[in-house]
Amino acid sequence: MQRSKICLCLTCPTIKEDLEVVEKYRNWIDMVELRVDFLTKDGRLHIRKFPSLAKIPTILTIRRKTDGGVFIEGEASRTTLFARGLAYADQDIRKNFAFIDLEEDFQVPSLQDAAFAFGTRVIRSFHDMKGPVYNLGDRLASMCITGYEIPKIACLPQNLSDVTRMFKETENIDFEHIVCGMGDFGLSTRILACKMNSFLTYVSPTETIENMATIGHIDPITINEVYNFKAIDKSTTLYGITGYPLKATSSPAIHNGGYRKFGINAVYIPIKSETVEEAVTFAEQLDMKGLSVTVPHKEGILRELDSISTEVGEIGACNTILKTPKGWVGYNTDARGLKQALLEFLGCTKLGRRKVAIIGAGGAAKAAAYVIHELRGRCCIFNRTVSKARDLADRYNFKYASLGIESQEILEEYSDIIIQTTSIGMGSSGPYNEKDDPLSFYTFRGEEFVYDIIYYPEKTPMLERAESVGCNVCNGYSMLKYQAYEQFSLFTGVKYE
Repeated sequence: MQRSKICLCLTCPTIKEDLEVVEKYRNWIDMVELRVDFLTKDGRLHIRKFPSLAKIPTILTIRRKTDGGVFIEGEASRTTLFARGLAYADQDIRKNFAFIDLEEDFQVPSLQDAAFAFGTRVIRSFHDMKGPVYNLGDRLASMCITGYEIPKIACLPQNLSDVTRMFKETENIDFEHIVCGMGDFGLSTRILACKMNSFLTYVSPTETIENMATIGHIDPITINEVYNFKAIDKSTTLYGITGYPLKATSSPAIHNGGYRKFGINAVYIPIKSETVEEAVTFAEQLDMKGLSVTVPHKEGILRELDSISTEVGEIGACNTILKTPKGWVGYNTDARGLKQALLEFLGCTKLGRRKVAIIGAGGAAKAAAYVIHELRGRCCIFNRTVSKARDLADRYNFKYASLGIESQEILEEYSDIIIQTTSIGMGSSGPYNEKDDPLSFYTFRGEEFVYDIIYYPEKTPMLERAESVGCNVCNGYSMLKYQAYEQFSLFTGVKYE
């Protein structure tokens, strides 16, 4: 099989705007799909000339609303538009549409015959906008009526297990086909189209990507520059990061940048998973060699491991797993990453007599407590569930308290350094909202050093509030970077300089 192609989905209201988009992204794509259903009525009158103007292989698509498009005028009108796009075929086939997308239940023999006569290949498609499609191999084969068509199935996986099955059912298909998973869970099917033997993967320009928000497109620059799409082949080694909801992560840019820098044939992808069991099953199906593990799975992943490092045993949380001949081995690079980031932020090599407040008691908090203990710091753990705070504090003879206004005095005592480890504030935007600030009850004095492990947004509401009164603040990108360097070395054996 040839490598999967990148097809840019064009959903501008005018042909002029679509052509401008083609020029902007030409270097990152192989072909385009003209979505006629998004064009104005005037624009639809001129679709026949688009291939010669775009100078790139083009799919002619007029998608019905029931299949994820916006065309509502009826099948007679749609048939007329398809005919207009195929009419007056040029002897130079580059000036004709290279492909036409006709749904499986849209059977108009005259259109198909005209396409065959003019050298336009038919993509015979089926879309399930509500759920997964089963038995993909048999289903795709049944759609190949003439042998000249390319069958396509796009569906909406409901969880990572659905995606795992999609990869399993397509791994041995030996005829041209297109398969893509829509929505957040389907991202891996788009990046790893080659691993599904899919003829192409769809992307959208940033200018109109909201038109494909429910489908889950990414933009052509990201799929190339972040995920090295054109370098992915059957021998590419796979790594990734798993968590939930995993809304935003900069880890792929760090890891894939390293693979590019050192000439390593590997790719690192996000894997949204509600359970650790689904994540490990997915990794084993795709023969992945390592995973980064983020919230909320840093503790749950322990039950899936065959062995753990000393640090994982002492911390009680794992953020990195590596596949070895003896099974999955767990490591913790959070602690080393946080230690380096924290000392860099504080501008010191030891904590001295400063008191530290750790906010939270989950996997990241466990790594933070390990670091503070290692640096001989004095610490208090604050958490809404006091029993969890107590369990973590007891490991290191730290103090503990509830996370609320009733603990304000003790927080003031342990506020030289505040390390926020929860997910509260992640992805927040807009006006200040107390629910996005885990310390909304606390009044910063301006003397505290405040470190938030969240790095998206760049400054959480808590950090913005602390900085506004003069506190030294830092987000978690430095920790992310340093722990990712450690992971990269574990995965590849190469030191990330």
